[in-house]
Amino acid sequence: MKKIVQSTIISIIFFGMCGCNSFKPTDLTTSNQVTNQTDSQSQKIIKIGGSSSTITVLKLLAQAYQSQNKTVKIEFISNSQSEGAIAALKNDIIDIAGSSHKLKPEEDNGKIQYREIAQDLLLVATNNSVKGVNNLSTKQLKAIYKGEITNWRELGGADANIVVLDRPEDESAKKLLRKYYLGTEKTTTKAVILNKEGELIETLQSTPNSIGAFSLAYSLINKSPVNHLSLNGVAPKSQNFANGKYQMVRHIGILSDKVPSAPTQGFIDFILSKEGEKVLQNNGFVPAK
Repeated sequence: MKKIVQSTIISIIFFGMCGCNSFKPTDLTTSNQVTNQTDSQSQKIIKIGGSSSTITVLKLLAQAYQSQNKTVKIEFISNSQSEGAIAALKNDIIDIAGSSHKLKPEEDNGKIQYREIAQDLLLVATNNSVKGVNNLSTKQLKAIYKGEITNWRELGGADANIVVLDRPEDESAKKLLRKYYLGTEKTTTKAVILNKEGELIETLQSTPNSIGAFSLAYSLINKSPVNHLSLNGVAPKSQNFANGKYQMVRHIGILSDKVPSAPTQGFIDFILSKEGEKVLQNNGFVPAK
């Protein structure tokens, strides 16, 4: 029995070696060196996940931080919603979660914490093909989303059917539209539902006569060729948010362990610093107070 066990161990070692390229005595030393280097590097890798609405701002901050800290690598793991990112954080899959809502009691395991970092204005925009419509009242916007107004001609535009691009009801953009403008009325069944904000923006840019709501900062960063609409005569601009005239804004925050790793803490410190605030301001976000 002892001989059989020894034979099995030798076979495992032999075939393990054969699985590599031709083995040389120096390979063992090289392998150890590579492992040590990998371990060292892995300690400086920061993994981030978040909803599509938060990833844009976190990538901007990550780019600015990595330009100054070459030894730190920031990787993004895509999640479709804040809830998924928070779950990944609690399961140690990521180091930082981007969220468009504060930590809910049922999400709090006592080991993570939330920090708000920015406000992101949401705008209502149309495809560039829409002419003659620059402002909508709450009543008009409601009627569009309910399917009561279906042609741009009814709003002073050309004779063309309105294409409503929308987000799922549990997404932050749709929740804010309901809170400030739409109320509880059902959205028309003809609306095109897009799960991710990026998908909505791409579709809006490529679909004539379409309308949708998304991040002002994203539009400014990417110089999106779309028409920004004023709502009740108020343009979606940061100064109008500052003076309280424009209220449709999404709060963006980050979650991390209460005692994060040193690399993660370094990035968080940068986000909350004056330099981090400058990155946010330069890209259309309003830094959190």
